[in-house]
Amino acid sequence: MSPGHRLVWLFDVDGTLLLTDGAAREAFVFAVRERLGVEDDLRDIAFAGRTDPLILADILAKHGRELPDGETPRFWQAAYARMETLLTPGRGRLLPGVPDLLAAVEAEPGWVPALLTGNTAGMARIKLDHFGIAGRFAFGAFGDEADDRNALARVAVARARERYGVPADRCIVVGDTEHDIACARAAGAKVVAVATGVRDRATLAAHAPDLLVDDLSNVESCLAFARCVAGE
Repeated sequence: MSPGHRLVWLFDVDGTLLLTDGAAREAFVFAVRERLGVEDDLRDIAFAGRTDPLILADILAKHGRELPDGETPRFWQAAYARMETLLTPGRGRLLPGVPDLLAAVEAEPGWVPALLTGNTAGMARIKLDHFGIAGRFAFGAFGDEADDRNALARVAVARARERYGVPADRCIVVGDTEHDIACARAAGAKVVAVATGVRDRATLAAHAPDLLVDDLSNVESCLAFARCVAGE
C-alpha cells in the first residue's frame, strides 16, 4: 500500500448521498415512452440498490421488447435530458450529514472519497451536479461498467488498488440497501449501511453490515470506524 493513501471510501448515490424525490423513475418513464412507445409508470420495477442497465433490462423483459442496435444510447440520452429538466431548483436534497462527512474525509490525509453507484456515469453526473458535489470524488465505478453490482464493486476496489495502492479490506462501501452490503462482501471491502433509503434499520441489520447508522450525521462514529479499518 502506498504510504500516502490509507483508505478509500466508496459512496453509493441514491438514498445514501441524496434523494431526487422520484425524478429518476420519472426520467425512465419518459424514456420508455419516447423510445419504446410504451406508457408505464414503472411502479412494479425495483430501482433501489440496482444498476441502471439492470433496471432497463427489467423494463424490456416486462414488455417483451428489445432495443435494436444503436437504440440503447438513445434511450439513455432521452432519460438524461428528462432528468436535467426534472431536477429543478428545490427538488430533492442531500441527506443528513453528507456535506460534513465528505468534508471530514477530504480533510483526512490519505483518505480518498470515491463513488460506487448503480447509476450510469451520465445519470450520476446529473444528480451530483444538481447538488453541487460532483467534484468531491476522486473516481467512480458506475452502472454502465458492470450490470451486476457485485462485479461493479470489484471494479471499484481494483481501481482503488491500481490508482492508490489501497487494498480491498481498506475500502469502505457506504450504501443504503442490502445490495450495497452484499457487493462490499463480494469485493472484500468493509461496509457502512445507512438507513436513509427505502430499507429500514432492521432490514439492513439482518444483513450484518460492519457499521449501521440511522444517517450520516453521526460523523464521528463513521470516522472512528474508518480509523479502525485504516489500522489507526
